[in-house]
Amino acid sequence: MREIINHDIKKIQKLSLKILKDDQFQSIERLGGMTNHSYHVRTAKHDLVFRLPGDGTEGIINRENEIVANRLASALNIDTQILYIDTSGQKITPYIQDAITMDPFSMRRIDNIQLAAQVFKTLHQCQVNTHIPFDVAGTAREYEKCIEANEVAFFDDYAVYKEIFLDLQQQFHLADEQLVPCHNDPLCENWIRSKDRMYLIDWEYAGMNDPLWDLADLSIEADYNHEQDHTLLYHYFQFEPTAEIWQRFFANKVFIDYLWSLWGLARIPYDPSMLTYGQERYARMKKNLELVKQA
Repeated sequence: MREIINHDIKKIQKLSLKILKDDQFQSIERLGGMTNHSYHVRTAKHDLVFRLPGDGTEGIINRENEIVANRLASALNIDTQILYIDTSGQKITPYIQDAITMDPFSMRRIDNIQLAAQVFKTLHQCQVNTHIPFDVAGTAREYEKCIEANEVAFFDDYAVYKEIFLDLQQQFHLADEQLVPCHNDPLCENWIRSKDRMYLIDWEYAGMNDPLWDLADLSIEADYNHEQDHTLLYHYFQFEPTAEIWQRFFANKVFIDYLWSLWGLARIPYDPSMLTYGQERYARMKKNLELVKQA
């Protein structure tokens, strides 16, 4: 169990009293999450999850966009209903009963891969334009600004791989009408299973994107092998993935690790261990670049 932060308790009590007229807590438990502080809170009347924004998130997360995306996910029934959400990043949702937070091991099970594929299809095929651009190169530039402002060093050969990234983006560019609503950050801890249903939570990075980004990101986070990648792609497309699909899938893996390696560097002032996170992402990006060439 993660440590409860004392000043968070005061914020939760104040928010609960304001929104729910209820601050008599029976229990409180810190939940996981890399960016925010989330808590499972039980009161006499409610069983809830409170999410508070993490330090420094105001510079890297557009909360207004998150609200739009989260409301869409709730309407599609792939996330819980929202009891309260605001532009500061505070959010209250019902606690999912019999909830099992996924991890890389559990997300490798065939039934969970199939459920995840169905959630992605529901999201990607909803035919809604959220008008939230997920501009990978633009977001990378924002992270670069944070890194420079905090005087954090870039990777030694970053200039070389930045050019490779930009060239690859041009090669796999999609027209606006080909983009669909995507989660864009489906790490294992953002998947919650309850009985035979899977929920996808935390929509901070959601926006219009290539649907293969979401599939490639889940593959990275759950450390899928080739057979598990095939299972995910097959159950998503309902046909054997073509060479073009495989190549775009691997290209998105490169884009993902490029972006999140920079995110790791941008987070170093708030968590020095993020240097290792960024370095690991950057090294894997180089390996996946070779798979793009081979596909």
